[in-house]
Amino acid sequence: MSGIALVRKPGPRIAEGIVTHIEREPVDPERARVQHDAYVAALAGNGWRPVYAEPADDLPDAPFVEDALVVSGRVAVLTRPGAAERRPEVESVARAVQELGLKVVRIAPPGTLDGGDVLRTGSTLYVGRSARTNDDGITQLTALLPERKVVPVDLTGVLHLKSAVTALPDGTLIGDPRHVDLPELLVPPEEAGAHVVPLGGDRVLMAASAPQTATMLEKRGFIVTKVDISEFEKLEGCVTCLSVLIDG
Repeated sequence: MSGIALVRKPGPRIAEGIVTHIEREPVDPERARVQHDAYVAALAGNGWRPVYAEPADDLPDAPFVEDALVVSGRVAVLTRPGAAERRPEVESVARAVQELGLKVVRIAPPGTLDGGDVLRTGSTLYVGRSARTNDDGITQLTALLPERKVVPVDLTGVLHLKSAVTALPDGTLIGDPRHVDLPELLVPPEEAGAHVVPLGGDRVLMAASAPQTATMLEKRGFIVTKVDISEFEKLEGCVTCLSVLIDG
């Protein structure tokens, strides 16, 4: 068992989720539920025990649990999302991590921070300056996690840092240089190929919408699990957004 995967089931209002940088498309709530179940099953199949935050059916974006939480070791940083309508998502996530025995700290006003803007690789946290994460939020995160080196990153044309770049298990950054300026970036052949969840060892989770990238990573020696999250991609979601992995 690698650890715990904190997740939340999508509710009936999922189609009303916020869309910022793409054209809105119809979202099928039932298909989203089926895809979410398969996503959770893929995590479980790779050794991550699912723990569900309580339902939040009145909050359309609630299944994107990553934005409410940043975990470093046994410290859970509860965020203050940049979109005010998403802030009610945080308290139920707080209850979930408290039940798991993590130390809970918080981003306070006037800071804003979305977990999707925080990318960890080794002891470094890259944090995106975005419409959802401000400098005060980055400063607070730096103070709350003194064991981490925090590196602010400017973004162009994407919702979150991890909309543009993620990290492979060996520490290689994979992403789109049109949206983020980081050194030694491995550029994937598909936009969705920038979104990778390390599952432990050489295993990674990716969206089925990036088959060429999956093949590229397999040639580099990684073991790739692919999941269809097309309904969530219509809401600017990706494989990182739908869970927070907590090491056991």
